Amino acid sequence: MKKLTVEEAANFLLENDDYLIVTHRRPDGDALGSAAALCLGLKQLGKTAWVLPNEEATEKFLPYVAAYNAPEGYTWRHLISTDLASEGIIQFNAEPLCGQIVLSLDHHPSNSGYAALGLVMPEKASCGEVIQLVLKALPCGVSREAATLLYFAVATDCGCFRYKNTTAETLRAAAELVDCGAPNGDLNKKFFMTKRKSRLLLEARIIAGLEFHMDGELVVAAVSDEMIADCGAVEDDLDDVAVIAGQVEGVETSITLRQAEGGWKASVRTVNYANADKICAQEGGGGHGMAAGCVMQCSLEEAKRRMVEAARRVWKQA
Repeated sequence: MKKLTVEEAANFLLENDDYLIVTHRRPDGDALGSAAALCLGLKQLGKTAWVLPNEEATEKFLPYVAAYNAPEGYTWRHLISTDLASEGIIQFNAEPLCGQIVLSLDHHPSNSGYAALGLVMPEKASCGEVIQLVLKALPCGVSREAATLLYFAVATDCGCFRYKNTTAETLRAAAELVDCGAPNGDLNKKFFMTKRKSRLLLEARIIAGLEFHMDGELVVAAVSDEMIADCGAVEDDLDDVAVIAGQVEGVETSITLRQAEGGWKASVRTVNYANADKICAQEGGGGHGMAAGCVMQCSLEEAKRRMVEAARRVWKQA
């Protein structure tokens, strides 16, 4: 991967056309908001740009991003990714496109360098901040609509500005987006302060099944398909489910195991020690120092054992 500056990435986008934007599986607000905002900015420049529809996008984001989904039969020339650390977790319908991504716009320190060109800024709390800088470097700037998309992108990855990855630069970026017209109060209420009954029932089941290790400082939570069905939950109810276990006082590391096809997806969160990426790397995954993930094709009990052992090996390492 050839590393680009913000200005170089902006120049590439200005000099080319016919873009398709892809992101990762189980897309969160950062992935979807970043992709849509970039698409909007390119359209405002007179470019042809679309986002590849992600079948796993949840309903609460669709009113904001569906308008940017590519029509069937769209022919693109330049493939871009947003918030994608590795092609191993690319959205399912983009798997045939692996090896063709020309530009990666990302903030993950574990970015594998899969694209020909890359603007990767691991010091940023979100990919939304990266896209914001790119749009500011382009003639389109950040419109009110783009600011709305970028606000929930930025806010998602820092837990509505509660997580430790929130920096002064993150807050300044958010303030700029509010100045551009992002309705921060409405977005905060919708995405971070409102829960469906099914979500609350699922949280109760998760909490009841917590397992503690390392004198109570390591907690493991499981989210099975059966639990989800029993609570009447849908994909929208599973956003940010990985933070539930870590809310217990005294917990340093939380591991949330969600049932996936043929196995379990682990989401690891840490409090004081930035070793989540080290834990997940032992199982072929990765992410950030305090938030990372991996997938294991095994039983629940085996997944628990392997993740606890992985945590023990790097316990409280910085």
